[in-house]
Amino acid sequence: MATNARKIILMCALLGAFVVIYTQLPPGSVTLENLQARHQALLLYCQQAPRQSAALYFILYVLVTTLSLPGAALLTLLGGALFGLWPGILLVSFASTLGATLAMLVSRYLLRDWVQHRFAGQMRTVNDGVARDGAFYLFALRLMPLFPFFVVNLLAGVTRLGVWRYWWVSQLGMLPGAIVYLNAGHQLGQITSLHDILSPGVVFAFTLLGLLPLITRWLFARFSRTSL
Repeated sequence: MATNARKIILMCALLGAFVVIYTQLPPGSVTLENLQARHQALLLYCQQAPRQSAALYFILYVLVTTLSLPGAALLTLLGGALFGLWPGILLVSFASTLGATLAMLVSRYLLRDWVQHRFAGQMRTVNDGVARDGAFYLFALRLMPLFPFFVVNLLAGVTRLGVWRYWWVSQLGMLPGAIVYLNAGHQLGQITSLHDILSPGVVFAFTLLGLLPLITRWLFARFSRTSL
């Protein structure tokens, strides 16, 4: 009973934080045009208080990813524009992975027991697959822009995927996309749409890169059985 009460309190707190942050943002504040308009002012602040601005950016990024708020792509662009490529990689890589891991843990705490009990048969198969190939599937999903990150966090939370494995695979899988956006942030004033960054060719390349470990593992298993 106490556990259920804690889960309800946590769910209400997260929902309340989401609503407060989302409703208190001025209309049109989380847009490419607004970031471009405020770029110089934000850059000046970062130059005057580099450590404070980096800490605030890191905390904001973690909050956005943990609460699955829209705007992570824009924040990544802004990181490249304000901090440069290498400092931006350091900030975004760890902030996005920390936020994704926290989101996964929230999903695990709130949902996993119910899902595992309600769909016991199906989840037994899923857990076996995660134990065997979980890192490969997670890596593929992280690289493919077609799968929203918050959905991956939610689904991973109801499995038995280890936290450490989830952390390092997520950090590795999200890194290429982060580098693309951070690098594009150098030309923030010239970008007219986020679609200009992830062209169909880039999406296709990321998809192939994500599927490569799965294909290699499948071919290895197939030829191993054949040789036997």
